[in-house]
Amino acid sequence: MKPRFAGQPLIDSYGDGGFRLNGQMFDGSILLTPRGLYPWEIAGLAEATAASLAPLVECADEFDFLLVGSGAGFSLLPKTIVGFLAGKNIVPDVMGTGAACRTYNVLRAEDRRVAAALIAVS
Repeated sequence: MKPRFAGQPLIDSYGDGGFRLNGQMFDGSILLTPRGLYPWEIAGLAEATAASLAPLVECADEFDFLLVGSGAGFSLLPKTIVGFLAGKNIVPDVMGTGAACRTYNVLRAEDRRVAAALIAVS
């Protein structure tokens, strides 16, 4: 899968069912990897699958932190997905999408190696 947006810009804003990065609006949930932005075709963490996380797994050696934004409220990734990610040496840090966006921006500003899986919020 080819990214919709190359690189890892900061998140300008989130809400209204999507995200704004570098002045461009992206509707729906997204995966932000060192290789770019990918659509994440899920509405909640319970829908996450190994296949939906493929862009993250493909570049797992290029980031040290995976932030997972669970939406407006807090929810957990399915245990099967946590186990799958652990098998790939990826430890997700799950929090609300707002907190994940803010943390992502701080880590990127510090030039840290980070990726994010973010559920869109209204």
